[in-house]
Order: sequence, then structure tokens, then C-alpha cells
Amino acid sequence: MAEGGSQELPLRKSISEHGSEPTVDLVTGRPTNPDRPKPRVLGRDDENPAPDGCCTAFLTFISWLLVICFFPLSLCFTIKVVQEYERAIIFRLGRLAPGGAQGPGLFFILPCLDTFRCVDLRVVSFDVAPQEILTKDLVTVSVDAVVYYRIFEPTVSVTNVENSGSSTRLLAATTLRTVLGQYNLSDILSQRETIAHLMQSTLDEATDAWGVKVERVEVKDVRLPMELQRAMAAEAEASREAKAKVIAAEGEMKASRALKEAADVMAESPNALQLRYLQTLNSISAEKNTTIIFPVPIDIIGGLMKK
Repeated sequence: MAEGGSQELPLRKSISEHGSEPTVDLVTGRPTNPDRPKPRVLGRDDENPAPDGCCTAFLTFISWLLVICFFPLSLCFTIKVVQEYERAIIFRLGRLAPGGAQGPGLFFILPCLDTFRCVDLRVVSFDVAPQEILTKDLVTVSVDAVVYYRIFEPTVSVTNVENSGSSTRLLAATTLRTVLGQYNLSDILSQRETIAHLMQSTLDEATDAWGVKVERVEVKDVRLPMELQRAMAAEAEASREAKAKVIAAEGEMKASRALKEAADVMAESPNALQLRYLQTLNSISAEKNTTIIFPVPIDIIGGLMKK
């Protein structure tokens, strides 16, 4: 026993020093962070819930009495089913029923007292409408994007915001304009991944209080005005023409150097020019057989040039 107790102490000490391991919510798949506050239902105090009044107790008793009197027919109105990817939020006389979100599977409601709303937990995607954005360098561009999100807190998504999907769409459009307005046109065209990651983190932080998790943001297309496209095309064409002229000039310079070196070699050996002359005659006779050539000795030409 003593040995077993002595072996547990270092393990507990190591856990207390390094902290507990991060855990993951098995229902939502979202990592639980103890330092990050969990979204709460607005206007609700979980520590000091308001007691039910006499009217609520009386209506609940009447509802149970109706269920018992019309049993088993009442089961058709009291037993509900939600799918694996859904959760049901139950309201009893306008207040959240205890127990939180129900599902998946069967759940029970009281007739005439309970109403419920199903929330889909699957990932939802939507296109952000093209936004006319003025960049940091005063260029107007049209940008659209696609956003993927899902609900990780069904109760909060129903009670804290009227329509979580519509609110997320509007917030994505405004966030796209705000983020892209901080970049130049060249940065928008070359740093799409960085911009998408910044938008995703900004949207996720803003929608956390609504129980919405933004999974991914992608910038689909950046459309430029036609005048700007023509100007950029003209600039690119001028740049290519300038590079072509520079390359041609460098080639001519190298060719002239090679000709100069060849001329120096021929100047040192007069017979080399004669051999070059004969080689040229041979190539002309091989390619153009119909051409008549009258070979003239170079010595005669050289004598005429001296005179």
C-alpha cells in the first residue's frame, strides 16, 4: 500500500505542474478551452433560476392530466423525434425547459405548454455577394467569397440571436469589406490565404456569442475594372517589350565581340580569309544549284583596293 501511494504522488505532481490535458467536446467536436468563457444565454441566470409560479404549476398539472386521460392517443402529440444531426430546443411557457438541447432520438413534450425548435448542427456553406471594395491604394475591386460555418451551441444560437444564419451572412459581407480595405491591390491578389485566415478568425470571434463556429473562409474571385485591366495589360506588354529589347541588344553585343575576335584571327593569318571564301562558295553551291558564281581571286580585289 505504501509503495502504491508513493508512486501516485509524482504523477499527481506532474499533472498539477503541467496542467490538465486539453479536452474535446464529443458532441460538437470543438476543443474546450478552460480560459475561454462558454457562451451563455442572454437574460438567464443559471446559478439563481427564477422559481416557477402557481400558474405554471397549475397548467403543468392540467397538461399531465390531459396526457393521462387520452393515453395512448396523447403519445402522438407528446413524443417527437429529431435526427442525428439535429437538436431540439424546448420552451415551456416561453422559458427554456430544463435539460438543455434534446436529441438525437426521441424526446417528450407537454401539449399546449411546450414548443420546440430544431437546430441543424451540420456545416452550412453560403456565397458572400460580390462586394465593391476600395483598397488601401485607392483601387476599386469586386470581391466575393464563400464561408463554411456550423452551430456548436444550439441553445445559444436560438436565444441569443434571432436568425443565426442570416446574421452570419451579413457579418461575413461587412467583414470582407473591412479586411480587404486594409490591403493594397497587389497584396489582395497574392495573399489570398492570409486574408482568408484573418477573415475566418475575425468571424469566429464575433459569432462565438451566437453559438456559431466559422470553419473556413475562401476568397473566390477578385474582379478588376476593365480600364484597370487594360492599363495593367499595357504595362505588362511594355515591360515585356523592354526586356526583349535588352535581350536583343545583349545578343548583338556578344555577336559583335565574337566577330571582332574572328576578324583579329583572320588578320593574323591571310590564308584564313581565303579558306573562309572557299567554304562560303561550297555552301552556296550546295544550297542553290541554279546560282552562277564567278570566283574572283582576292589578290586582285586587294590590289584594286590599294589603288
